[in-house]
Amino acid sequence: MRMMDLDDLHIFRCVVREGGVTRAAQRLHRVPSNVTTRLKQFEERLGVGLFRRQGRGLVLTEAGRVLLGHAERLLQMADLAEQELRSGAVRGALRLGALESAAGARLPPILSAFHARYPEVAIELQTGTTGTLLRQLERFEVEAAFVSEPFEKGSLSSVPAFVEELVLISAKGSPAFRRAAELGDRTVVAFPHGCSYRRRLVDWLAAGGASPRRILELGSYHAIVACVAAGTGIAVVPASVLDQAALGATVRRHPLPARLRVNRTHLVWPGEASPPLRALMDMLPQAPGRDGRAA
Repeated sequence: MRMMDLDDLHIFRCVVREGGVTRAAQRLHRVPSNVTTRLKQFEERLGVGLFRRQGRGLVLTEAGRVLLGHAERLLQMADLAEQELRSGAVRGALRLGALESAAGARLPPILSAFHARYPEVAIELQTGTTGTLLRQLERFEVEAAFVSEPFEKGSLSSVPAFVEELVLISAKGSPAFRRAAELGDRTVVAFPHGCSYRRRLVDWLAAGGASPRRILELGSYHAIVACVAAGTGIAVVPASVLDQAALGATVRRHPLPARLRVNRTHLVWPGEASPPLRALMDMLPQAPGRDGRAA
């Protein structure tokens, strides 16, 4: 006898996504007491606790974290079955993660064209560093993500999406830089740990016998470019982002060595790609054949 059904999993996943019973009840158009009762009955049938209280909120137990991964896959498969049995139209939700550079400079025209072609697909987009996005994939918080080299592929499927040109930037009046050794004792302005561009810059400095005085961590490219323009330090950013930034003309660009200058962004996902994800892949400029293991 099965201990769960799709409705149980849908309620469970909704509580996780909404961060609590009250907001989940609003999304599900139920009263909170009904959601609480269904969760308790579900936990009793499974014989494990799925949540524990932390302050006023709920957090997943280890059993709940394991179940969430299965729930995401099972509900996605149910949605896929319904879609394929209907008229064949691509519909549903597509939860994506993306680097801020991709979200700001590369994805807007693609997502606009996607929306025009597939109006019945609702796209939810979250931004983060490569490390953060890979963790979100592992927890099934997003269905697919645009991440940057280098990254640990593991069992993920991937296709190349964009080619980025990376440039080193400094304040406008800085001298020209050619070698990593010339950059010693400077402040590096970058995203927090998990940013692949930051990793490339620090590794390049280390290989040249230089080390940054300190690393100033910021959460957006606008803030990074503004701090560099003010003379705080140096940074590595995609040229596409710098071209669109209002402060792009206030910094000096320095070419990086060829091995660092060219960087690819990949679209990665676990398991089988859903119809909306396959449709998005068909619109990517760099994506080759659709074997799911292209990169």
